[in-house]
Amino acid sequence: MRSRKQSIIRVSTTLGSTGSRFGKAAYKKENPSALDPQRKWYVENPSDSYNADLAEDVLGYGEVLQMRDDIVPGVMFPDYELTDHSAKRRKLSELQGRDPMVLVLSRGGFCPKERRQHEGLVQLHREIEVAYCRIVTISTDNITETNEFRTGIGAHWTFLSDAGRVIQKDLDIAEYTDTFHNPMIPHTIVLEPGLVIYKIYNGYWFFGRPTIEELRQDLRAVLRKCRLDWYITRS
Repeated sequence: MRSRKQSIIRVSTTLGSTGSRFGKAAYKKENPSALDPQRKWYVENPSDSYNADLAEDVLGYGEVLQMRDDIVPGVMFPDYELTDHSAKRRKLSELQGRDPMVLVLSRGGFCPKERRQHEGLVQLHREIEVAYCRIVTISTDNITETNEFRTGIGAHWTFLSDAGRVIQKDLDIAEYTDTFHNPMIPHTIVLEPGLVIYKIYNGYWFFGRPTIEELRQDLRAVLRKCRLDWYITRS
């Protein structure tokens, strides 16, 4: 298992390898002018004195820990079709309907970080239901493991199984540090209606994941945009 610093230096040097910390969106080898000089320096000069936290501040969360180049805020997330915990095929667009949605790309039930995050989501889900929003969790667990994960935390929303690693491969988010489970790098994605990406959180480190309050604020911002009667007195 690599240390945090070793992992950052490795992927910074390779400029966007699978599971990289900075990702392909942060810096393109064939287009070095994609970053301003200060940001470019942090990507090109990993060293013994490399300060990962400072680099995060300089690069900004929109450019670190990214997945595929085109998966960014403002574009439509792919409408994947997977098998849910009840063995039915479901599309994300069907599950979302016309509502905002929190999409969790999870390592799976084996990971204590996933369980802790989902314990918080169980509490938030009571609010999400009355606010006309949705949650969906996707992991690389098989159907049996998916049901064990869902039941074990007391969740009542849809869990999808991607045991074939379709999303992991398509989004280029294989977690190379865990060759045994071969999971996805965990992400939490807030979606506007129509699967439009509002915000992406990378949860490789636990505190990269959104807090319950951050998700409340994100959903509030999305609802302001999509509910024409948000300001009812102005309707």
